[in-house]
Amino acid sequence: MATTRRPERAAALSALVLTAALAAGCTSLQRGEPAPGPSAAPQRPAEVLPVDPRSADMRAYYTRIEDERRARGLMRTDPGTQDVVVTPARLAETYIAIALNNELSTPGASSASVLRRWEVPVRYSLEFGASTGRATRVRDYQDVRALAARMGTAANHPITVAPLGDSSGNFHVLVLSESERQEAGERIRTLIPGIDERAVRLITDMPRETFCLAMAFARDGSAAYTEAIAVIRAEHPDLTRLACYHEELSQGLGLAADSGRARPSIFNDDQEFALLTDLDLLLLQIHYDPRLRPGMTEREARPIIFSIASELVAGAS
Repeated sequence: MATTRRPERAAALSALVLTAALAAGCTSLQRGEPAPGPSAAPQRPAEVLPVDPRSADMRAYYTRIEDERRARGLMRTDPGTQDVVVTPARLAETYIAIALNNELSTPGASSASVLRRWEVPVRYSLEFGASTGRATRVRDYQDVRALAARMGTAANHPITVAPLGDSSGNFHVLVLSESERQEAGERIRTLIPGIDERAVRLITDMPRETFCLAMAFARDGSAAYTEAIAVIRAEHPDLTRLACYHEELSQGLGLAADSGRARPSIFNDDQEFALLTDLDLLLLQIHYDPRLRPGMTEREARPIIFSIASELVAGAS
């Protein structure tokens, strides 16, 4: 899978671009229902959705990949608790690999980064293209609310979700079909004023090997994020969609890179896990510990990270 994470800059923005290449399969929605009896409540008219002619092939492609991965035992949804003994050193080094590195376009390559995170409350807002039906919108909204609650508890940081239809959040999550995404440039510029055109093209020209992506932005070159945008493909089957929400919405909080040493974790290109694991929540807890601060280098943060990791492992034993 192609994965690209590198800094992008605009006049008023510095952006850390986070892309996750995931693969998943499909669980169809059950639309057929028995005809109502004489006393049943009136049925809502059947929903008529616009059809994106580019979506059928994309949907088949992602479904096939998920089926293959799940057949190999990948895309697990358990928390991975029994897989690995987490020691303070293992937890600390995993955190450093994930949070204090940027992933580059070359597979497996990374570069050192300062600590980046949100200092203001995070408020996700979900926006769907016209091709996504009402039932899927409601289900996705519920999934994101549950995810936000878990992450907010782990980070001890305010993380909420705006009501459906409310785009006033500072972390915009767009669920778009192939054609909708290609035509979303103006909407992206409206949501993130001053965004660099290269960053816009990363979304509108996104290759099919990139299953979802997120970009987090810091104003005036700061390491403290103020806004973000994520894109989820509407063609994804259920588990892929959920996996994309888990990875992009958490990486947009500042856990920016993937690493082969991260296990059990979604922050690993091997795709063994589809959803946030217990280890991932510990990484998030470290990231938002008040003893750390945006802009810290690895050299500054390392002793603090090891101290926090020791406390977390001792508290879990």
